[in-house]
Amino acid sequence: MQKIKNENTRSLFSRMLTYQKERFPLVVYVVIISVFSFSAISYSLLCRGVNNFIPLESFVLCVTNALILFFLLRVSDEFKDKEDDALFRSYLPVPRGLVSLSELRWIGFTAVLVQLSLTSYIEPRILWLLLIVYAYMFLMYHEFFAKRWLKKNQFWYVVSHMMIIPLVDVFASGFDWFLAHKPASVGLLLFFGVSFLNGLTLEIGRKIKSPEKEENGVLSYTFQLGTYRAVYLWMVVILSTFLGAIAACYFVGHSIFSYAVLTFCLLASWVPAILFIQNPSTKRAKGIEYMSSLWTLTLYLTLGGAPMLRQLF
Repeated sequence: MQKIKNENTRSLFSRMLTYQKERFPLVVYVVIISVFSFSAISYSLLCRGVNNFIPLESFVLCVTNALILFFLLRVSDEFKDKEDDALFRSYLPVPRGLVSLSELRWIGFTAVLVQLSLTSYIEPRILWLLLIVYAYMFLMYHEFFAKRWLKKNQFWYVVSHMMIIPLVDVFASGFDWFLAHKPASVGLLLFFGVSFLNGLTLEIGRKIKSPEKEENGVLSYTFQLGTYRAVYLWMVVILSTFLGAIAACYFVGHSIFSYAVLTFCLLASWVPAILFIQNPSTKRAKGIEYMSSLWTLTLYLTLGGAPMLRQLF
């Protein structure tokens, strides 16, 4: 208790450093979002047969925007989950008083102002796509004005919230086709579909828990579906993502090496899943979560990142 009291009296900057470490690990997000953005732009360019990448300042703006968007989603969740967190997860930063919702609100507003200012100064044309993402985030925050129905229909709840991933993809890829005044390639639909499925992979993977880590009032797929069904669902979603990625590779004519990498990673991803089924320990549950992130990085690098880097260098 004394430790919590001491940390809550530190400066806002110091407390936010702790907050990001626990709820929004900045280094991890910068890496994943940079790869995500680079892949989305690269895949759009590859679909159009363009070998040159966009200007560096535009790419940095894209990554910065995507990073802020995902941070805003994190802040939005803090507000939406405040009652449940206070009841069931008092150890989290907001319930334990590390940061207040009021402080997060002002930080969120500041992030939006920075985002709009930078975008208006560097590439104002992309504001239209950014506003579309804002509009969808607004609907997400208000649970599409159908909170009770979504709570009763968990499938549609997850689907409606995961749609933000391909929508951010539309925004990121727009730094190519939208700014080039070209129609978006049909192949991008495959990429967006893969991103949606990959979002499900991450969502399910981080909510597969060992029995000792289950918490009252906290959603986990292992609690809802049982250990076997939850893990099998994760494996099926990864398989679906793999098939979508194969189709996306075929559309732009990737080499056999891309198919080999994806196949190897698919088989490797099932190893921690099988181990968890055999012994559902906390360590093995973490293995599934880590593999979800590794799969994400590999997937995006294979689809757009690595092929573009080969062309550039």
